[in-house]
Amino acid sequence: MAQSLLKKKKPVMAENKTEAKPTVYDTKKLNLWYGKTHALKDIDLEIQERSVTAIIGPSGCGKSTYIKTLNRMVEMNPEVRTTGEVQYRGRNIFDRNYYVEELRTRVGMVFQKPNPFPKSIFDNVAYGPKIHGIRDKKILKQIVEKSLRGAAIWDEVKDRLNENAYGLSGGQQQRLCIARCLAVEPDVILMDEPTSALDPKSTLKVEELVQDLKKNYSIIIVTHNMQQAARISDKTAFFLNGEVVEYEDTNLIFSNPNDKRTEDYITGRFG
Repeated sequence: MAQSLLKKKKPVMAENKTEAKPTVYDTKKLNLWYGKTHALKDIDLEIQERSVTAIIGPSGCGKSTYIKTLNRMVEMNPEVRTTGEVQYRGRNIFDRNYYVEELRTRVGMVFQKPNPFPKSIFDNVAYGPKIHGIRDKKILKQIVEKSLRGAAIWDEVKDRLNENAYGLSGGQQQRLCIARCLAVEPDVILMDEPTSALDPKSTLKVEELVQDLKKNYSIIIVTHNMQQAARISDKTAFFLNGEVVEYEDTNLIFSNPNDKRTEDYITGRFG
């Protein structure tokens, strides 16, 4: 990893701190096991709204497990067991009266590899609204256009809406998946290595899109790319062996980390 990511250390001044925003997620003493494997250990993490939070760390450290816990997708594995709390907007998502369908409507997810449905571009974006009972064609057209514009792909596909989504490039498919996520008007967008399968040009477009989307959404992104985390995130959490080693404003994580393990990771000494 490039040594330049870690700038020369200097005293941490109060003015370097970003202004605190309201909390969207508050994780308290979260532990998670896959069978006998202790994958997440006493995670305490507050995530602010309308910002980009990067989750970094080596493979197998619990990054993807953590964000899949935030919309309870991790529970698709029958061996999963959890303790602790994950509060979303002040409600513990593990409460019995918290319906997972409600949570996943508010918390969308974009995966590592683009996963468009084998449908037209239009039907990919309209799928979620239709599931939620919207049948009016005029309203659906408005939602599709708004979502595709929000994902910065409208101009590229507006004359191809009836074509199969598989005909799009990889980068376009990923932005289509983001549009599909936006169509149900989520509050939070989870992104699990969303650019790892993309070329540099497509990666740049997605990064620019993330910066624009944070004006209206809270974004949590898992990435192995240290330069990407430094470029696009407001706060960064460093995970190691299922624990949060350090969580701080991104500029401080990359210029003045408190823990030597963080410094070793971001400068490429391991990972």
